[in-house]
Amino acid sequence: MSAVHQVADRILNLEASATLAMSQKSRELREQGIDVINLSIGEPDFKTPEHICEEAKKAIDAGFHSYTPVPGIPELRKAIADKFKRDNNIDWKPENIVVSTGAKHSLANALAVMVNPGDEVIIFAPYWVSYSEMVKLAEGKSVILNGSFENGFKVTPEQLEAAITDKTKVIMFSSPSNPTGAVFSKDELTAIAKVIEKHENIYVLADEIYEYINFMEEGHFSIGSISSIKDRVITVNGMAKGFAMTGWRIGYIGAAEWIVKGITKLQGQVTSGTNHIAQRASVVAWDDMTAAETMKRAYLVRRALVVDGLRSIPGFKVNVPDGAFYAFPDISDFFGKSDGEITIKNSDDFSLYLLEKAHVATVAGESFGAPDCIRISTAASDESLEEAIERIRKASANLK
Repeated sequence: MSAVHQVADRILNLEASATLAMSQKSRELREQGIDVINLSIGEPDFKTPEHICEEAKKAIDAGFHSYTPVPGIPELRKAIADKFKRDNNIDWKPENIVVSTGAKHSLANALAVMVNPGDEVIIFAPYWVSYSEMVKLAEGKSVILNGSFENGFKVTPEQLEAAITDKTKVIMFSSPSNPTGAVFSKDELTAIAKVIEKHENIYVLADEIYEYINFMEEGHFSIGSISSIKDRVITVNGMAKGFAMTGWRIGYIGAAEWIVKGITKLQGQVTSGTNHIAQRASVVAWDDMTAAETMKRAYLVRRALVVDGLRSIPGFKVNVPDGAFYAFPDISDFFGKSDGEITIKNSDDFSLYLLEKAHVATVAGESFGAPDCIRISTAASDESLEEAIERIRKASANLK
């Protein structure tokens, strides 16, 4: 009798990452010799700054090859606490910090520690594809709040107040946002905090991984710096985006000490401490922000290139993102149109159409909670982006 191979229900019910799936399709086409421009992945196309790499080499030579403390090496926890005070006006001590294997790991840890079965997690949409799946793994229920295109994809305090129930446990959002590039201002977050103040059992999970890619004149503002709710805010960040350290896998949280202890307990049973060399290298990251500023300026140029290019294509509606490295156009004007072979019924169809006909990889908005949109990464060379825009223009023109 043959065995029945079936994974656990929690895995069967889990959606595959749409961004990683599209990236895989792009690789498969490239392996067939097709020139695909991959704008589906959220990864800087820059090298890690030299001073960080040099510190990693020193750490290897110095013999830092051992296991690390579960919540992170003391030097890095102190550097992160100092960063929170300097950059975010959040007064955390090293004891309020946990270092994990990437910001994704930090988010999953926080939800697993904070959410009981049946608890509601309010997610501001459009949202990063993994948020709702992480809530699912924590046995919580996602409550999706949609920020409108007209409001820059940002949820309002009135929407938040109306969505809160006696089952609400966590409010989860990113700013700057993946996928929209939307940035909540100080005034907007202060208004949201006033709603949260009234509900003492609700916590905030603030994803700030794109903090250093923020084009707003007022700069970045952290909701965790608002004193009335500070102890109920879990601030998540990491080294991947601002320092082009995606493969180094360093994420971290700043939170109340009881939350930190819970996450440390969980992490001790799942991964233990994060990579020693990567942690040592990260300690010095903030010593020199030159490369981070250079990358930000490059993304600003690319934003203009992509937004202006897409706006010149009939059928595309595009907001100007205030941060991150994405454009998130509304392409619903193409629904129902056809090139004679393929009829576009939704954003999945349109994204696949661009991959097959224009050989440009994007990600459909459905997985981000925005079925009328697609996500386009601007983390590519100016030349690649210009070529991608022209390919998209030609393919779109064939849809009647």
